[in-house]
Amino acid sequence: MSVPQTLAEAISCLSDYDPNALPVARAREIIDRVVVPVEAVERVALRSALGRVLARDIASPIDVPAADNSAMDGYAVRAAELVADAPTTLTIAGTALAGRPFDGVVGPGQAVRVTTGAVMPAGLDTVVIQEVVRLDGDRLTVPAGQKQGQHRRLRGEDLARGKPALCAGKRLAPADLGLLASLGFPEVPVRRRLRVAFFSTGDELRTVGEPLGPGELYDSNRYTLYGMLSRLGVELIDLGVVRDDPDSLEQAVRIASECADAIVSSGGVSVGEADFTKRIMAKLGDIAFWTIAMRPGRPMAFGRIGRASYFGLPGNPVAVMITFYFFARDALLRQMGAESAPLPLVRARSLSAFRKRPGRTEYQRARLALEPDGTMSVRSFGSRGSGVLRSMSEANCVVVLHHEQGPVEVGDAVDCIAFEGLV
Repeated sequence: MSVPQTLAEAISCLSDYDPNALPVARAREIIDRVVVPVEAVERVALRSALGRVLARDIASPIDVPAADNSAMDGYAVRAAELVADAPTTLTIAGTALAGRPFDGVVGPGQAVRVTTGAVMPAGLDTVVIQEVVRLDGDRLTVPAGQKQGQHRRLRGEDLARGKPALCAGKRLAPADLGLLASLGFPEVPVRRRLRVAFFSTGDELRTVGEPLGPGELYDSNRYTLYGMLSRLGVELIDLGVVRDDPDSLEQAVRIASECADAIVSSGGVSVGEADFTKRIMAKLGDIAFWTIAMRPGRPMAFGRIGRASYFGLPGNPVAVMITFYFFARDALLRQMGAESAPLPLVRARSLSAFRKRPGRTEYQRARLALEPDGTMSVRSFGSRGSGVLRSMSEANCVVVLHHEQGPVEVGDAVDCIAFEGLV
C-alpha cells in the first residue's frame, strides 16, 4: 500500500514549484504523491462487479481448457498414421461432442468425428477439418499435407491452474466478468466504492426547473460533473449549489470532508474569487496550488480537507471538463485503487493552424477523422471560449499542445485525445 505524502512533502520534492503557475506535469506529480487508494475491501456478486476495482489478484483454480479439445468441427486422428505425400483412409469409430466425450477405445487406423469444443479422444492428437475430407459410409479419406497437432487446443493453453487470471487494480469490464464466470467464481473481492461529494458555487446559479431572474443562469456544471463521475462508478454525494458566502461554503466543505473520500467543486477558484475561498480552505485544510500553466482551466485548486482530497475546478463549463479529465479523473482512479490508465494520445495531421506560446499546456477542442488513405487528421472546431459548453458536445477530441510547444501550422503532426468513452 502506498503511503500518502503530506502536501508539504510533495511540494518539497519539486525544484521548480510555483503555486501561481504550476506546469501540468508538476501539478500531476503533486496529486499523484498525495492521493492513495481506499483500503476497505468487500465481496460482491459477480453481476454486481462491473466497473468495480479488483482488490486482490485472482489465480485460476482450474485449467482452461480443462482438457485437450478440438478447435474445429472435423475428425480427430493420429498424425503418425497419416501418409505424408498421399491420401490416408481411416475408419470412423464414433463421435465426440462438446460436453459429451467419446468413451470408447480408438484402435489403429481409426478416427473419431469431433465438434468444436469436444474433448480429444485418448491417443488422438490432430484434427482434420470436415471441409477437406471425403466420406464413404464409415470410411474417411484424409488428404496429404496435414500437420501434427493442428486445430487442437491443449489443456491449460488459455490459462493454467494457479496462474494469474486477473490482477488487483483491474476495473472489471464485461469480458472480465465472463472470464471470472468461466473459472467458477460467484463473487469477487473489490475495493469499496469511492465516495465523492460535489457541488457548484455561485449566487447566480439556479437548479434546472427553477425560473431564472435577471443575470441568473442554470447550473450546468453539476450535471456535467454528475455524468463524468458516474462514468467512474463512484458513490455520488450531491451537495447542490453553494452560495457565495463564508458560512455556506464552510458548511458544505465540512459536510463533504466528513462523509466523502474526495471533494469536487466548480467555481470559486478564479483570481477574483480565490481570496474568499482560500480563507475557508486554510481554516479547514491545506491547498497545494491554485493555478496551473494551462488553457483552459488555469484556475484550479488541489489539496486536502481532513482526510478527503479536494479538487477545486474552474467555473467555466469547458474548463470544468478539461481539468476533470486531465487531473481529477486520474487521481480519483488512483483513490479507487485502479491501475494507472492514462488517456491514450492519437497522432494526427492538423488541418488547422493553432496559435500557441511556449510555457503552458493548451487543450483545443477539435474533430478527429480517419482519412481515405488510413491516416488520422484533426481540425479545429467551434468557439475556443471556455464558457461554450456546446463546443465540447460537438467536438470529438482535444488537441494537446504541450508545455514547451509553439504554434502549429497546417500539416503539422499533433497529439489528440479522443472523447469516445469519456464524454
